[in-house]
Amino acid sequence: MNFVAGAPTEERKERDAVNRKLIRPSLSEIQDQMGARGVQRKKPAPPDQTNAENFYYVKQMQARTPMVVVLTTGETIRGVIEWYDRNCIKVHRTNEPNLLIMKQVIRYMYKQNDAKENGNGEVDFDPESTAE
Repeated sequence: MNFVAGAPTEERKERDAVNRKLIRPSLSEIQDQMGARGVQRKKPAPPDQTNAENFYYVKQMQARTPMVVVLTTGETIRGVIEWYDRNCIKVHRTNEPNLLIMKQVIRYMYKQNDAKENGNGEVDFDPESTAE
């Protein structure tokens, strides 16, 4: 047999081919790995409910904060939020009957202390001016 330096033998060619197959993954394996990583990189959708409303009600109930509730009809109700659920709140009023108010008729509400008098004996309130 004649051996030439640097010339691969048949046996060596086979061994290199086998090693390449073990080291280099197939294209389908790479695509599978890329697909799995792509799923992990997606940001999860934000939650449907942040519980901010619930947190606000609990905070005002625990502090027994005097609140003003403005209804869609323009009527204002003053009192302390005593209880709430998904559809309504219960407002405790001193010297007047307590009220169970459906949330769908509430335009907005604010802390009674955040209101300022305008000099005419009326109370002005800008819902945009207070941020909690």
